[in-house]
Amino acid sequence: MSGDTIKSITSALIVGGGIGGMAAAISLARRGVAVTLIDLDPDWRVYGAGITITGPTLRAYRHLGLIDRIKAEGAVTNASRVRLFDGTVLRVLEEPEIEEGLPATGGIMRPVLHRIMQDAVRGENIAVRLGLTVTALDTIGDAADVAFSDGTTGRFDLVIGADSVFSAVRDLAFPHMGPALPTGQGCWRISIRKPPEQDMGEFYFGAAAPCGITICGADAVYLFLLTEHVERERFMNDDELFTEMKAHLAPFGGNAGWIRDNMTRADWINYRPLAAVTQPKPWYNGRVVLLGDAVHATTPHLASGAGMAVESGIVLAEELARADTVEAGLLGYQERRFDRCKDVVDSSVAIGQLQLAHGRPDQIAGLIEGALMRLNQPY
Repeated sequence: MSGDTIKSITSALIVGGGIGGMAAAISLARRGVAVTLIDLDPDWRVYGAGITITGPTLRAYRHLGLIDRIKAEGAVTNASRVRLFDGTVLRVLEEPEIEEGLPATGGIMRPVLHRIMQDAVRGENIAVRLGLTVTALDTIGDAADVAFSDGTTGRFDLVIGADSVFSAVRDLAFPHMGPALPTGQGCWRISIRKPPEQDMGEFYFGAAAPCGITICGADAVYLFLLTEHVERERFMNDDELFTEMKAHLAPFGGNAGWIRDNMTRADWINYRPLAAVTQPKPWYNGRVVLLGDAVHATTPHLASGAGMAVESGIVLAEELARADTVEAGLLGYQERRFDRCKDVVDSSVAIGQLQLAHGRPDQIAGLIEGALMRLNQPY
C-alpha cells in the first residue's frame, strides 16, 4: 500500500537492513522518498532460527503486500496446543482472526522472511549499500550530514537508525539513551525438521524452563526454551550448545521430547541472554530518528519484536505523509508508537520475571493473553 506522498522530505538514509529497516525503506519509497539503505554485513545475511508471526505481525505484513509470500513460504494456522512439560495435552487454543481473511498466527524461517523483504526492497529500486555503517552525524538544520565507515559522506533529509539493539546511530545522536538491560533469562533455540506428529504450534508449561515449538514451513520447525541466565567467561562452542540444550530438554515429552531425541550437531542451535528496554523520549533528534530494537528492544515472550519493528516502519511513513513538517511527523510517529511498544516490552519482561519466580502457569498465561489482546487492537 502506498498512501499519500511525503512532501516534507525527498531523501532518507536507513541504517540497518533488518526487518524494521526494510519495512521503513519499503514504506517510504512507496510514498515517493528516495531511500538509501545501508547494512554493516557485506553479504546482507540474517542468522537465526524461525520466527513466530502473530496476528498483528501478519496484519502489518499484509499492509506491506507481503502476506501471500509469507503464507506460501512459511506456515500459518488458527490454533495452537498447550501441553504439560511431560507431553500431556491440556487444551487446544482456537486463536481468533483479527481481520477477515487474515490467519491468526504462523511461523517462518528468518532467512526466508529476510529474502522476501529483500525482494520487496529491490522491487522499489531502493539504493542498497553493504559493508557500511555511519561514523559521524551532524543533526543541525534541515538535513543530516553523514560520515560513512568507508570514508565517504552524504547529506539526507532524514536518517533512520534501525541498526539493532547495539545501534551506532543511537550512540552518536541520542546521549540520553543507554543500552538494553539484562532480564536474567536466556533463550535457547534450535532449528530442526518437523516432528512427524507436529500439526500446529505448541507451548509446554510446568517445567523449570518454559518451551515452545513453531512450525515454519513444510518440514521445518524451531523450538525455543527459556532458562535462567548464568554468566560465563566465554561463549559456548557447538558441542557445549548441543549438550546443554539436550540436558535442558530432558524432562520433556511430546514433540519437544522427539526433538531432544532426534536433534543432531548439524542442527542450528543458539543461546543468547535476554535484554530489553524502551528508550526514553525523544526518539528523534533533529533529522535523526530511531525505530525497532534500537529504541524498543524486547524479549521473545510475546513473539512481537519483529512485528513492532514492521509496524514502526509503516507508522513512520504514515505520520510523515500526514504532517506538514518533518518535526510534526516525527512527533506523531513517536507518540503513536511509544505506549504500544512500551506495553510489549513491559509485559514481556513481566512474563519473564514471573517465569523466573516459578509463577503459576495460569498467571503466566493470563499475562500473555492480556498483552496479545491489546496487540490485536489497531496500531
